[in-house]
Amino acid sequence: MFAYKVLTNNNNMRKIAFILSLSLIFVACKEEKSKEEAQVLDESIPVSYNSFGAEISAENSLTKAEALKQFESLKPGDTIDLKFASKIKTVCKKKGCWMILELPQEEEVRITFKDYGFFVPKDSENTDVIVQGKAFLNEMSVEDQKHYAEDEGRSEAEIAAITSPEISRAFIANAVLLKQ
Repeated sequence: MFAYKVLTNNNNMRKIAFILSLSLIFVACKEEKSKEEAQVLDESIPVSYNSFGAEISAENSLTKAEALKQFESLKPGDTIDLKFASKIKTVCKKKGCWMILELPQEEEVRITFKDYGFFVPKDSENTDVIVQGKAFLNEMSVEDQKHYAEDEGRSEAEIAAITSPEISRAFIANAVLLKQ
């Protein structure tokens, strides 16, 4: 009987509706907060890298697009210090002693390692990478081009088609981070 009287009283109904509304708003806001916390947690999960060469961090790395702009500003004979992130397109199949990284607009850069002091895994194609070192333009001889073509496993016909030197983007890395 008491419940009937409480529910039939208009003032009591308004109070109950008000309390229910506040409860729903509170629950909805609390759930929104936990979604925001989850997003923050996802962003703070560290990325793991395998390190080769000198010790470096992933911080302050240029993007591929920013690195391409740096290369485009070079003239033959120029050398600049550079650290950038990219993806490995090709790796030396014999020792891992060089790699080719992707740049925007289907451009690329050949990476070698300072004093051949370290190599990267031969199976690291399509791996995200951060490199630090010296960027420059290189006139690659026919002999060097053929050597790299052999290392890539190109056909005899492709190797024979190499007949003139070429200017290419080059990079001597003193440090490499490979994403795990």
